[in-house]
Amino acid sequence: MRKRFGRPITGVLVVAAAALLATVAAGCGGSSSSSSGTTSATAAAGKIRVCVLLPDTTSSVRYELFDRPYLTAAFNAAGISNDILNAQGDQNTQKSQADQCLTNGAKVILVDALNSGVGAAIETEAANMGAKTIDYDRLVLHGKSSYYVSFNNVSVGKLQGQGVVAGLKADGKYSKKPVVAELNGSPTDNNAKLFKQGYDSILDPLYANGTFVKGPDQSVPDWNNQKALTIFEQMLASTNNKIDAVAAANDGLAGAVVSALKNHGLKPIPVSGQDATPQGVQNILSGWQTMTVYKAVKTEADTAAKVAIDVLKGQKVSTNGMTNNGNRNVPSVLLTPVSITKKNYTLLFADDFLKKSQVCIGQYKKYCSP
Repeated sequence: MRKRFGRPITGVLVVAAAALLATVAAGCGGSSSSSSGTTSATAAAGKIRVCVLLPDTTSSVRYELFDRPYLTAAFNAAGISNDILNAQGDQNTQKSQADQCLTNGAKVILVDALNSGVGAAIETEAANMGAKTIDYDRLVLHGKSSYYVSFNNVSVGKLQGQGVVAGLKADGKYSKKPVVAELNGSPTDNNAKLFKQGYDSILDPLYANGTFVKGPDQSVPDWNNQKALTIFEQMLASTNNKIDAVAAANDGLAGAVVSALKNHGLKPIPVSGQDATPQGVQNILSGWQTMTVYKAVKTEADTAAKVAIDVLKGQKVSTNGMTNNGNRNVPSVLLTPVSITKKNYTLLFADDFLKKSQVCIGQYKKYCSP
């Protein structure tokens, strides 16, 4: 059994996101710019005031599909010049982009770091140049950020663990000593550790009392979906295909599980997910995935933009918890995630997070509500 990760969050007082966002400068718009370029016309015209560093386009589609347009809209609505850059999975690129931001006059940088090593280097340099940093979505261990804005990621993992349990009960396998595998996120991503901590808190007691059998447990480097497919194929081989459920850390990894099961002619099994991606919801509707975790990215983006703007203007920042980054407790805004299943997937349409036309198309149209 893998060693469990220690809980880094202390004193978290989670409050309703709606109350927290009462004063958020919201906006809903998109951007047609490239995934690694400037997203604001004001940025091109002169010095920028706020930079956002996004990690990649492979670990999740959310960064370009959701984070970029929401952040752009929020800053533009507030009249704040901004630059939103994507490192495309390269930590050297992310560091160079941070250098570019500082050279161009950024006073606040939202850091969604590829890993804590590059994140800490970026935050140290920013501090040396008098700029403030905010950890966005992912905590930078041993960093120097002024604030951390994310969802309660242990709660995300708990929802995933509960989803696996509910799926096994629905399948009638809960009392038959099911073998449960764990397909974890990148070992360099602190969020992945927190997700695992969450679902382990649900699953470990069931392993310990013999209700469930702990199966293969492995992390996926860089959240790479192709590597996840290879890893899960190996898990199936090592267990003679006897895996009854999978705690998968996001929809991309869940999709790899689904592909492997189909490749082997196996039936669906309970599989968790995260990010409420179009493909993840389609897998849920078609019975190949049990649930996904909806993290309202617009809420997160608007909140992070509000924090950045308050920092920029020297105004008080409202927080609701503290998160230990290994060196100190970072004032935090921690939002509440939601479990999505077949029963409530239309919430994603109601919130305008996804469009029905993104999900209910082709072979999946028949599964959708009228």
